[in-house]
Amino acid sequence: MASGETTSRDTSFGDTPFGGAAGGGRPGRRALILVENLSVPFDRRVWQECTTLRDAGWEVHVICPRGEKRDTEPEAVIDGVRIHRYSLRAATGGPAGYLREYGTALWHTARLARKVGPVHVVHACNPPDLLFLAARWLRRRGARFVFDQHDLVPELYLSRFDRGEDLLYRAVCALERRTYRAADIVLATNESYRDVAVSRGGKRPEDVFVVRSAPQTERFQPVPPEPELKRGKPHLLCYLGVMGPQDGVDYALRSLAKLRDELGRTDWHAVFVGAGDAFDAMVELSGRLGLSEQVQFTGRIPDADLVRYLSTADVCLSPDPRNPLNDVSTMNKVLEYMAMGRPIVSFDLREARVSAGDAAVYAPANDEAGFARLVALLLDDPDKRARMGRIGQERISGDLSWRNSQASLLAAYAAACRDRARVPAGGRVRDRERPRR
Repeated sequence: MASGETTSRDTSFGDTPFGGAAGGGRPGRRALILVENLSVPFDRRVWQECTTLRDAGWEVHVICPRGEKRDTEPEAVIDGVRIHRYSLRAATGGPAGYLREYGTALWHTARLARKVGPVHVVHACNPPDLLFLAARWLRRRGARFVFDQHDLVPELYLSRFDRGEDLLYRAVCALERRTYRAADIVLATNESYRDVAVSRGGKRPEDVFVVRSAPQTERFQPVPPEPELKRGKPHLLCYLGVMGPQDGVDYALRSLAKLRDELGRTDWHAVFVGAGDAFDAMVELSGRLGLSEQVQFTGRIPDADLVRYLSTADVCLSPDPRNPLNDVSTMNKVLEYMAMGRPIVSFDLREARVSAGDAAVYAPANDEAGFARLVALLLDDPDKRARMGRIGQERISGDLSWRNSQASLLAAYAAACRDRARVPAGGRVRDRERPRR
């Protein structure tokens, strides 16, 4: 991405009132977005939010970690968005490692927030549910707090660590409650998350807005297929996404072993695109299953190569097993497969059906043999694959398009900025008192 023009830093705000146009987008409005688990603009959802707010007239700042191979500059202005980055080493060594990671992230976030100065809205993206601590200083100075709930962290804990509802689980539940309580507005990625914010979080329905993640359709444009990517086989299977313990890559590999051993199908090559803390374990599992000749792991690759693989794929895999998190989460890979017009095999998850509809076929939850049978069914039915691909593209350009989420995001910012007084010269954003609820 090319760098844009440097935005002006108006730390006094002058006499700009709140309210008005959708999203409160008037010159001088400043938003600060906090992210801990990914760099920006690599985090596609956050970047889409940044550019939407910029186009609505907001001056947008982001605080996030540096990337390892991209997004490495400590400060950058990209397309008019100013990004402040800090060095962060990912957690290793169990709970103590996470304490070090999160403590470091909070310290740098607070340091850089002071550098940014007063803002009208502080917008914190989880996980973890700790960024409300960094937001409190700005909130005390009059900023509204928008909580962008990317993951349900209690469900993430249960699904990732398999430790049950232990002391750490109760701690993450308490942090989620504190975050909900501090937030003026909550952004939910789907209706299931919205229900949690209202029921478990105690938020008023009118203060929770569904802002779905959506693929950038200009990024996902099919190109002519390249048969050589199939490594001499008639069919290509593709997985795209993070490879963590909860993401089901192990289920996909065991399903492919059943496709070969139980169904006698060797007419396919599979490519797994992405990385994560389970990557090495998945490469090892592929070897143990005797799949090394038919399964290729690419790691993270440039967008152009990703599009080449997806354009050539006959079937795309969404093997996320049913667990407390996955059943209610929207999988970005499913939306990206749909944008590329690819048919999908998924386990039967609530939000997978909401997103994909008839663009996917659904195996019983966590049933690897059933997953393999559906892959074989689609490989044998090119007409069905084509119909499913068209359905997916229609859904992405319709109800699931980013246009709808943009409107919801700007409505959320307008709600966050309601009942606000004028901002006096001198830099401190002040509230008109609003009755507590």
